[in-house]
Amino acid sequence: MQPNQKAARVGIFFIVLLIVSGIVLMYRGNDAVILATEKKDAILTAEQIKLSFDSVGGRMINEAVKEGQEVNAGDLIMALDPTDTDLSIEKLTAQIAQLDAQIKSTTGTMGVGLFRADNDEQQSFRQIDSQRAAVNSAQATLRNSEINYNRTLNLVNEGAVAQSQLDDATMALNVARANVETQQQLLERLLAGVSDNGYTDSLNLPTIAQERAEIQNMENDIAALNQQKKALEVQLKELQVAKSRLTLHAPESGKILSVLLKQGEMVSPNVPVVLLETKRIYYDIYVSEEQAVKLHEGDEVTCTTVADDKKVKGTIRLLTQAPGFADLKQSREKSQADLTSFQVRIYIDPSSDVLAGQTVTVDFN
Repeated sequence: MQPNQKAARVGIFFIVLLIVSGIVLMYRGNDAVILATEKKDAILTAEQIKLSFDSVGGRMINEAVKEGQEVNAGDLIMALDPTDTDLSIEKLTAQIAQLDAQIKSTTGTMGVGLFRADNDEQQSFRQIDSQRAAVNSAQATLRNSEINYNRTLNLVNEGAVAQSQLDDATMALNVARANVETQQQLLERLLAGVSDNGYTDSLNLPTIAQERAEIQNMENDIAALNQQKKALEVQLKELQVAKSRLTLHAPESGKILSVLLKQGEMVSPNVPVVLLETKRIYYDIYVSEEQAVKLHEGDEVTCTTVADDKKVKGTIRLLTQAPGFADLKQSREKSQADLTSFQVRIYIDPSSDVLAGQTVTVDFN
């Protein structure tokens, strides 16, 4: 074969190759946007939480962790001095005990008073019965005196007896009348204004009713003491909660990244003291609209670690429109308009043996 013919064939081959390559590139594209839609690189990120003492402060007396230390949920992180809180708890406990004693004493006094009122009522009833009998006796004596006076008066008129006997009969009648009046007044005094119906046990004596009312008024004193006790018990519970917050525990397993305050320093309420890296690891990728419509929250996605080519499964937890900076601008060789990007946040399987900071790739092919 002549050299010219050979060169012509080689030239034709390269021309055909260029034409075919151009056709392929026309349909496939070779710009950065096309390449970026095929594979997505991301960096594994661990969620971080800031730990602080909830609404309490004081001097730190126990720094139980150091930077880089692995902790489990519930492990002690730090502790504050509980002296002041303990003293306040003891004071409130003593006050509550004192109120309990007052309530018990008042309740006992009330019971004794009611018992005494019942006894006083029974004694008053017996005195009324006795005085009623005295009134009846005086009235009987008065009737006898009246009969004796009338008889004596008839005898004097007939001249059968001396005038002195009539005088004696008159005196006895007057004494009997005075005695009836005296005994009746004593009965009325015992009744204290209550009408005598003849049935003693049904009488409602004002003096006894007043005595019972004064005793029952102690129930209000007991109720007030109980309310004071409840208020102190609430304060005691608040102090106990505050004491429990003086010890800071790890809310979940993770690694201590930073200890912001040291033992002996004063800690302010709600100020971060420890930065904890959790075991919750995720990565974000940005996808096009065409890719986003094929994805759903809850879908499983597999990525590959760049370092050791390990397959790691994860779950889409967030799928939302990305900020404007992530949109694909008019930089494509086909001069297409801007394309909206979507943010996909994927949390990996907690059992995966990967480290935060590793680079992973998601292949959409």
